[in-house]
Amino acid sequence: MEPVKPKEQSVRLDKWLKFSRICKTRAIASKMCENGKVKVNDEKAKPARLVKAGDKITIKIKSNYRNFDILEIVQKGISNKEAKNLYHEHKVEVSDESKELYAVLQDWDVRGKSKYKGRPTKKERRDIDKIRGK
Repeated sequence: MEPVKPKEQSVRLDKWLKFSRICKTRAIASKMCENGKVKVNDEKAKPARLVKAGDKITIKIKSNYRNFDILEIVQKGISNKEAKNLYHEHKVEVSDESKELYAVLQDWDVRGKSKYKGRPTKKERRDIDKIRGK
């Protein structure tokens, strides 16, 4: 008779996001999954998707992407200090040029949308070219 292998630990994605304190509530985690803002191993994931240690998660929050590697699986809520040990977050390095361009785009959003939708005006294109150094 063969020995029974222990079942690999897995948990629902929305529960893991809540336990790891990446999302404040399970409802928010479910909503993010349903809206397609969460990917597991580069595939869109539903809230009921089972995740295990070693999976890679990408979450889009506003216009930023956060990348995580799952290190541990838990079946119940834990303290904030312990929750940080459940994952490893990859920091994305952004160049200074990209930061400046992002700041200009944010400034345009604050001042209001351009006169016409779609393509930037000639003045706006010149401003972009100045930032890019062309």
